Amino acid sequence: MLQNDAVGYLRVIAGECKGRPLKVPERRATRPATELVRGAIFSMLANLTENWDEVLDLFSGSGSLGIEALSRGAGHADFVEQERVCCDILLNNLEQCGLADRARVHCLPVERAISFLDKTYDIILMDPPYRREDIGLFLGRLAGTSLIGDSTWLVITHSPRVTLDERYGQLVLYKERRHGDSVIAIYRKEAA
Repeated sequence: MLQNDAVGYLRVIAGECKGRPLKVPERRATRPATELVRGAIFSMLANLTENWDEVLDLFSGSGSLGIEALSRGAGHADFVEQERVCCDILLNNLEQCGLADRARVHCLPVERAISFLDKTYDIILMDPPYRREDIGLFLGRLAGTSLIGDSTWLVITHSPRVTLDERYGQLVLYKERRHGDSVIAIYRKEAA
């Protein structure tokens, strides 16, 4: 059972779960995307695609990005988070929002998950820890998997102190925007 003093709260911004509170761990190591950043991400995605059938939320934390996608009409979301306390909070958030039947939580490192997940996603959301400096290497590995198809949109939030390349394999930077202390980068597979 989760202790009330061990968590903080965000809320779902829009869709069927609008206004619902989401628990987030109160630890410096966990930095959930703010409402401003989540709003910007989904505004950008709404202008790019109507296909939200399959969503992958990597480095899920409390699940705020994937839950926002489900609330806005995504058909199914896979969540990948390695910290057990975050997985427990994420599962609780899905239950509280009535979204558990459209989601699956994988409580393991993202590197392991991308080696066995076997479907192509429409949207991949990534909010890795800001202290993680090897995110470019991870993007290079992810670019070579079957998780990314010709119509996949990959969205990553990162620190402005981290510079990402314009290309990782066949993934090419489509758009980049800064919002406060976060940068939102959107990648897409290069057209053949």
